[in-house]
Amino acid sequence: MKSSRVAAVGTALVGLGAVEAATPAGAYVGPGVTAGTPIAANYTGPLRPQVHYSPPKDFMNDPNGCFVDANGTWHLYYQYNPTDVVAGNQHWGHATSKDLYHWDNQPIALFPPDADTNVFSGSAVTDPENTSGFFPDQDNGVVAIYTLNTDTKQTQNIAYSYDGGYSFIPYENNPVIDSETNQFRDPKVIKYEDTWVMVAAFSQDFVIAFYTSKDLKTWEHASNFSHHGLLGTQYECPNLQKMPIKDSDETKYVLTISINPGAPLGGSIMEYFPGDFNGTHFTPVDNAARIADFAKDNYAGQFFYGVPENEPAVSIAWASNWQYTQFVPTADEGWRSVMSLPRVNYLTNITRLGWDMVSLPYDVSPILGDELTASSADASSLVNKSLALDFSTVESNALYFNASVRGLPPVKNISSTAWFNFTLLSPVSGESLSGGYQFGADNPFFLDRGRTRGFDNNPFFTDKASISQLLDPSGTWSIAGLVDRSIFEVFLDGGIFSGTATFFPTAPLTIFSAATGGLPEGAEVELRVWGVKSAWASKEDENGTVKGNVTADAAAGSKMHRRAVYDAGLAM
Repeated sequence: MKSSRVAAVGTALVGLGAVEAATPAGAYVGPGVTAGTPIAANYTGPLRPQVHYSPPKDFMNDPNGCFVDANGTWHLYYQYNPTDVVAGNQHWGHATSKDLYHWDNQPIALFPPDADTNVFSGSAVTDPENTSGFFPDQDNGVVAIYTLNTDTKQTQNIAYSYDGGYSFIPYENNPVIDSETNQFRDPKVIKYEDTWVMVAAFSQDFVIAFYTSKDLKTWEHASNFSHHGLLGTQYECPNLQKMPIKDSDETKYVLTISINPGAPLGGSIMEYFPGDFNGTHFTPVDNAARIADFAKDNYAGQFFYGVPENEPAVSIAWASNWQYTQFVPTADEGWRSVMSLPRVNYLTNITRLGWDMVSLPYDVSPILGDELTASSADASSLVNKSLALDFSTVESNALYFNASVRGLPPVKNISSTAWFNFTLLSPVSGESLSGGYQFGADNPFFLDRGRTRGFDNNPFFTDKASISQLLDPSGTWSIAGLVDRSIFEVFLDGGIFSGTATFFPTAPLTIFSAATGGLPEGAEVELRVWGVKSAWASKEDENGTVKGNVTADAAAGSKMHRRAVYDAGLAM
């Protein structure tokens, strides 16, 4: 759909958060939609996570447009319905952070052009070399690439930002890739040498299409990646990412594809394919389907553009499942859905299994509070014993722990009843979330959210998940976990396997316990537990309200800036 220059400038003014901004021409700001200022919200509800990002109100799903700018600010856009707690009326919400945990809610960044169109998923890139031609006098220009959806078709479109990604002007010659299908969406763009590369999904044809461009405006089809891995009902939200290989100077590419429905546990999940990319064609290392998360609430993960190629990739995902996301009880607090923890990702090669994408929490030091207990001083203190602690005084009701078991003999010499278990318990309601690992036999790890009762009558809310995890030949095993009111994430053996699970207790879980049994002589166990500091508490006013970013500089609300954007629009 084409926008006039005046309409485009009007759209830009919406995202600026300007005090004097009126409803912009050419952008549809529907009833109840807040334009120009961040949405205020209360983050104190008993189910509201304190270090996982959630929208100020209403419904959020896929992460969009993830990038880090030259100043080290992380930008997260997301699929957003600002008028209801279910999907629909899709916009791009926006938040920014300096550490990926403490977020500032920004004004809505992208609006649909009319009442019958939705802004679906996409990505964003910085264009310091002005390959697009939109930024002749600056080096911090940002281009968003996204799908516009109507009942009859989906097209790929672009919009550009003069203010570093806070507001966008739609390109007047959109769409940049037209179609005659309503199943063509979710463009993700990266730079390969001096060429832009896009991956997008022809969803129900099970095709990931590769396109190339020199200027982000004119795209040529290069190749297809079709019918690989688990198919489910459709492909969605592809990502192509160059990724370092552990303990080497080499890299490979990873292609991720989200499928929904059709996950092993039902509903939605993300799979990935390590391989090689030559600028036009992707070749996977093998035909295996590798699942990014063994539990049920990790979908549509997106890698942040702008992370140096020699560093681990950084990603974030939507922590929910389409089977039940529109029914979960957080609607009672006025919001639905949460993002996963930010993750660092790299590739490693595991004996027998081959390539694996490691997934670990991004540096948690900004959110760690007091250490609540440590068994590290005595490595035998938890060998065939138990430990329990009360963390009800941790104001955030969030907890981080890690544990390692060392000195284990080969599996054939370990009892099939040797185990490590942990439990998070509410002494008020008796509800709990638990997990554990069996060191002998088939080496399964399990996660059980079935003993929380705030959302236990939905037939698709699968209560248990497990993964077979071979014991490392070194005789060590490790686990890290973060519980955040209504979401739990677990990372096994340094992130070789990870699991994400939402859960909805009727009373806070405030007791943490861990125990081992059947461990052989010579085994050692180390456990450390920390309280987690709320990322929202410092942003609350005296009424507990988080108002978002209302500073004039960050919101780019000055008359001078608005005039510059207006003049630039007239000059197009």
